[in-house]
Amino acid sequence: MNPATQNGSHVNDLDGDKKERRVYKVALTGGPCAGKTTVQAMMSTFFENLGWKVYRVPEAATILLGGGVKFPDLSEQEVYNFQENLMRTLLQLEQTFFDLASTSKKDTIVICDRGAMDPSSYMSSEQWDKLLENNGWNNVSLRDARYDQVIHLVSAAQGAEDFYTLANNNTRKEPIEQARKLDRLTQQAWVGHPYVDVIENNIDFSKKVRRAIDAVCFRMRIDTGDRLSPESVKRKFLVTSLPDVKAFPVFQDFDVVHNYLSTSNPERQARLRRRGQNGHFTYMHTLRLETKVSSQIVEVRTNLSARDYEILFSQVDHTRQSVYKTRRCFLWGNQYFQLDIYNEPCHPRCKGLLILETYTTIKQGDLELPDFLDIAKEVTGDPSYSMFHLALKE
Repeated sequence: MNPATQNGSHVNDLDGDKKERRVYKVALTGGPCAGKTTVQAMMSTFFENLGWKVYRVPEAATILLGGGVKFPDLSEQEVYNFQENLMRTLLQLEQTFFDLASTSKKDTIVICDRGAMDPSSYMSSEQWDKLLENNGWNNVSLRDARYDQVIHLVSAAQGAEDFYTLANNNTRKEPIEQARKLDRLTQQAWVGHPYVDVIENNIDFSKKVRRAIDAVCFRMRIDTGDRLSPESVKRKFLVTSLPDVKAFPVFQDFDVVHNYLSTSNPERQARLRRRGQNGHFTYMHTLRLETKVSSQIVEVRTNLSARDYEILFSQVDHTRQSVYKTRRCFLWGNQYFQLDIYNEPCHPRCKGLLILETYTTIKQGDLELPDFLDIAKEVTGDPSYSMFHLALKE
């Protein structure tokens, strides 16, 4: 297996002799009147202009609700049956386009209008759990393994109320307060996915669209020149103590294990990650290297099957030990945070270590950090807090 891969199904020979196609899957989510359909169309045009093949997955709920379904006329059991069939329709629609993308001879992006976790926002937790159990589904596969990136577009009902309208969608019936609630629930449904970007309404809509496209290009490491300006950077903060779980907003905890692999080039770092909940895991290979252009650090990622993970695990670097963490993901003020709680067995330098991370364009000093956490200092760029150093045995 070629270890030189990136987010999605991209394979790229680092010596430049061969460049194979990429497949990248994006879920556009958000509350009512968030601009998903418009963003999907404009994002499609942008990538088509780059020479990509673009597939657009339509919103399953709009298709079914446009067929005459009226929720007030349905019994509780009929509502559940409808939601179950909606979910099956959504998954099959997506799979149709995913299969087409897998055989495409061009770089391909699949842009989904909503994703597999969105229906959970319209159901009680008990109904959602029943739906998962009856169909053999689980949150990890639906949320974490299905899409390379999630873009949450905040509803106009949150911060752009003058633009909230029911006129441009025949199936949209939600009053503004319900739209706000659904927007919040939809955000929470995706807490835990490793790559979520929240696009707010504190800018005009054209800039909101560009920021959404910007976020996708940034994650995909696409150089867009001066057409878009990806400015988000990872910032890291040392936390002194772990508060009670009741202090946190809605969160998702994940069991994470990192292992470094032996490489023939000391300037390259290769690592494996296993991440999951309740015995369900996703697997990723990351190759970190320094480019010759401006000494830029690039991380090239690919999702792995469990079998490929086990094969690559045989190449583990014995000078470094496994790093065990609980990764707590949550939203605070529309900012997506991850708190890494380092667990034993570990080197003494990791005992009790807590590191908060976020990607943001907000300048230093202006970022609002969670007020329930005791932040000791910012450690962005400090090599002593890099995982490569923390994993060192000696």
